[in-house]
Amino acid sequence: MAPTLAEPFVDSSALTDFVINQGNGVKGLSEMGLRALPKRYIQPLEERMCMTNILAQETIPIIDMSNWEDPDVAKSICDAASKWGFFQIVNHVVPVEVLENVKDATYKFFGLPAEVKNKYSKDQSPSNNVRFGTSFSPQAEKALEWKDYLSLFYASQEEASALWPHVCRDQVLDYMKKSEVVIKQLLQVLMKGLNVNEIDETKESLLMGSMRTNLNYYPICPNPELTVGVGRHSDVSTLTILLQDQIGGLFVRGNQGDNWIHVPPIKGSLVINVGDALQILSNGRYRSVEHRVVANGSKNRISVPIFVNPRPRDIIGPLPELIESGEKPIYKQVLYSDYVKHFFRKAHDGKKTVAYAEL
Repeated sequence: MAPTLAEPFVDSSALTDFVINQGNGVKGLSEMGLRALPKRYIQPLEERMCMTNILAQETIPIIDMSNWEDPDVAKSICDAASKWGFFQIVNHVVPVEVLENVKDATYKFFGLPAEVKNKYSKDQSPSNNVRFGTSFSPQAEKALEWKDYLSLFYASQEEASALWPHVCRDQVLDYMKKSEVVIKQLLQVLMKGLNVNEIDETKESLLMGSMRTNLNYYPICPNPELTVGVGRHSDVSTLTILLQDQIGGLFVRGNQGDNWIHVPPIKGSLVINVGDALQILSNGRYRSVEHRVVANGSKNRISVPIFVNPRPRDIIGPLPELIESGEKPIYKQVLYSDYVKHFFRKAHDGKKTVAYAEL
């Protein structure tokens, strides 16, 4: 059978070759003007977003950071981390032009020819710390996700200068550096909420000893209701700092049942969410919450998350201050790199990763 615009690939290996091996990604599929979604991207019914499950009246908290040390602001941050696991911050210290620059740089990177982007693929990248890819974990997924990404793990200024793509390197480094101030503010408040009043060097490196920034690209999708941009998952980070554009499409699981809340784009805001590492370190007081991204049939979308993590060699478990005050631990001590490997070796599956650390 000859390829058609409805199903342009004779078999799934031809699709894999085009999308993954040649570096075209789903952006390449989108630009072919497909009339129908390729079969590999059709998600099972239970993984598709059901519009009747969206809580239109609900919204995650929006917190003004201009007086972040004010006890009322601190309480609202800790309450949001406990109840919702997600909140948006406005009037923070990261300049709007830094955010706009990194969004522009994201479009520039994904606008590069496939053969240039492919130099950063798993098979060709000069470092594991720089990775261009598509979907989440294609080798483990039955159905693929409609997203391309560039993942940049910060090891050192020297490595970033030498190996990160020039078209986005400086803008991402600036975004990470400027965001560090707000990350430290948030962690200080969240630790105080656990009666951990001092963040010494050891604790700081446990909370934010490594950072990774992803540039995510969600191109226009045929039949967007049949697939996902990103499937249901919680992050493995301590905190995630997310810059989203004005398109929308991020949904967070509500507090009751299978209900989802849209996170509306607010110009200049950052979306903050608790990751599994902080849930474990806080002994469950702060919650990492499932979230997902829907595909869009009419607009390209980008987002730029910074994942603030322990170092791979760190052991994570409930903070000693909590156990010393008489709390019963609900998580064991785990090597952070083992936890992360467990997350990446399977398809997105909601919050199942955290069970790996439960006692």
